[in-house]
Amino acid sequence: MTSAAAVSAARSVPAPPRLPSLTGLRWIAALLVFGFHAGTMRIIAEPDYKAVVDALFTLGLSGVQFFFILSGFVLVWSARPGDSRRTFWRRRVAKIYPNHLVLWAATLVVAWWFADPVLPAAALENLLLLQAWDPRPGWFYSINTVSWSLSCEFFFYLCLPLVLPLLRRARPKLLWALVVVLPLLILALWPAQELVPEVSRWWFTQVFPLTRSLEFWLGAVAAELMRRGLWRGPGLGVASGIFVVIWVAAAQWIRAELWTTLLAVAYLLVITAAADADVRGRRSPWRSRPLVWLGEVSFAFYLVHVLVMTSVLRWSGTWGVGFGGWRGPAVVLGFLVANLVLAGLLHRFVETPMMRRLAPRRAARPAPVPRQRAAGDDTAGEARSGAADGAGPAVGRSAYVDRR
Repeated sequence: MTSAAAVSAARSVPAPPRLPSLTGLRWIAALLVFGFHAGTMRIIAEPDYKAVVDALFTLGLSGVQFFFILSGFVLVWSARPGDSRRTFWRRRVAKIYPNHLVLWAATLVVAWWFADPVLPAAALENLLLLQAWDPRPGWFYSINTVSWSLSCEFFFYLCLPLVLPLLRRARPKLLWALVVVLPLLILALWPAQELVPEVSRWWFTQVFPLTRSLEFWLGAVAAELMRRGLWRGPGLGVASGIFVVIWVAAAQWIRAELWTTLLAVAYLLVITAAADADVRGRRSPWRSRPLVWLGEVSFAFYLVHVLVMTSVLRWSGTWGVGFGGWRGPAVVLGFLVANLVLAGLLHRFVETPMMRRLAPRRAARPAPVPRQRAAGDDTAGEARSGAADGAGPAVGRSAYVDRR
């Protein structure tokens, strides 16, 4: 596409509305991961209190699954015809790499403080976000352990501009087929792991970028269907109810081989329903200002929380011992607040200014072209129903319908 054609295309396609509910939901996913790690670190020694945390967050690791699906959805939804591949890649690097670099350096300082051995090759892999490709035990969780997911995301970012033109041209039947096939492929990973050495099976199902990309592409395909106005799914209330039922059932009775697939579907239903609520200007509990702010700092929160908790527990000599009585839950809440403060600072003084400095500026969004209202056409009424403030969409459903 020539630059002139790209500009023309960008002007002819209305800019997609913002989806603040998805930002708010990011915080819920980050909180699930935090709760899971708080439980696995055995911070709470009192059995009754620990049982509550385990019941609430035993599937919290799947919060990363939510992030991958959400990432695919948001990036396809927000992609503009005028963006080049280089522009997209530069913007994504500017988004994730400054925070990653700060936490990489902070982790090395902590390792030096505790006299922990650090393999230079592992540190270099982590710095370059290549560690998720290394199946050797310990290597993919090297340095700042949670950054393995950034390694996966970086791979998704590299692939998306190459695949997006195919998604844009794909027939609806193919897109719907992918919505069905991708969860089945996630399910197929469990028998497929028998083909790899036993020592690498966790890596193959939980870390390997190629296998984790199934979740990303599931979100991407759903976004393309919704962008065309073809998505058919339950509303936010029903989708949330389905999610709760699946979550409870998975925590109590369903084997991991099945709940990973079921939760992928449940997360997709919630994401698409929340996005649709924003687009249509319908009520959503996830786009309140506090939740949106929490969602905005959730990336930084995710990156800092494990390093902070493990460092404090080791320094205090309570690693693996936990805190008895009410002190256990109090310490977990203290960690939550401390990590939020650090995440807010990282977002304010690193993530945001570096995005402004490093990311290429996007052209101003084209103003929607008014169209004459035909008899029986209620598009104008739909547009007026959109949220008027900056926290929600200011356009109606007509802004994203594309029935080509």
